[in-house]
Amino acid sequence: MLNFDKDRFVRIQSGAVSIAGDVRDVMRKLLSEGIERLYFMGTGGVQLLTLPAIELAQRHSVFPVSWQYPAQVVVNPPAGLDKKALVVIPSLSGTTKESVQLLSFLKQRGVRTLSLTGHKDTPLAQDADFNFTNFAEDDTSSESFYLQTLLIVLALLAERGDYGDYDKIVAELKQLPKLLVDAKEAFEPKAAELAATIKDETYHIFTGAGSVWPEAHYYGMCILEEMQWIRTRPVHAADFFHGTLELVEPGVSVFLFKGEDATRPLGDRVENFVKRYSDKVRILDTADVKLPGISGEVRALISPIVLATLLERLSAHLEVLRNHPLTTRRYYKRVEY
Repeated sequence: MLNFDKDRFVRIQSGAVSIAGDVRDVMRKLLSEGIERLYFMGTGGVQLLTLPAIELAQRHSVFPVSWQYPAQVVVNPPAGLDKKALVVIPSLSGTTKESVQLLSFLKQRGVRTLSLTGHKDTPLAQDADFNFTNFAEDDTSSESFYLQTLLIVLALLAERGDYGDYDKIVAELKQLPKLLVDAKEAFEPKAAELAATIKDETYHIFTGAGSVWPEAHYYGMCILEEMQWIRTRPVHAADFFHGTLELVEPGVSVFLFKGEDATRPLGDRVENFVKRYSDKVRILDTADVKLPGISGEVRALISPIVLATLLERLSAHLEVLRNHPLTTRRYYKRVEY
């Protein structure tokens, strides 16, 4: 595979899953101490990676689980940020400016904090009440954060008796890193072909529903816009027919992500429509990916993880064909803003 280190990938994703036992211990401790609400507060694209876990919690429990923008919280905080709240702060670098400011703000209010970082010797790793550091870099961080935030919510639900067999799910997740490598290998030829097809296209609509919608948003905003300077229009499949449908015509690229949860019919609806009016419909469907040993229940939970791992292969080819490294920026962390 192009520019891919198999052992490194498996090591990083296995590290993400390995926090499962400690996460459950932390959640048990915090619930026993009276935590009554959970917030996820990530800056930028990493916040999108928390949304599938948040949605899982909201579907299966009345325990309040939600998200907020860190920069907005500091200037206009929501109700409930007190000693009975837990805030999870994911940050790959551990130094994200807005998140560091948020952590200081939360500590002043007595809010419990749990950080997820890719580097240990950083403000967010060292100053949060609880920290899980799993080394990762941009090309491996999506799966890592998806897995870790999923485990946090699964642990919460398990401790409350709201959903599933935690140990059984974790046992399946431990198989996932190597299975994702197999998925990448199977997708590699298609990734190369797709990259060659779209390398000169300047605009794409990205859509999906349920747990895969955040990945559609993430890939459009954080990869194609930020890392490739290609304009995109991410739109939830439920909103596709309330504005965006009027932009569909021959020559307009539409990427549709399809997962395996109960919202799949929303993606089917978009598929049936766009195929009638555009000749550039690109569908990535997790149901096409072989994951032996993974149950239907867990497949529904990990659809965004599977898509992220396939799309990394597309990105690897795009940066070469476009002669635009994914690390190239004009403004991000380069100028004051």
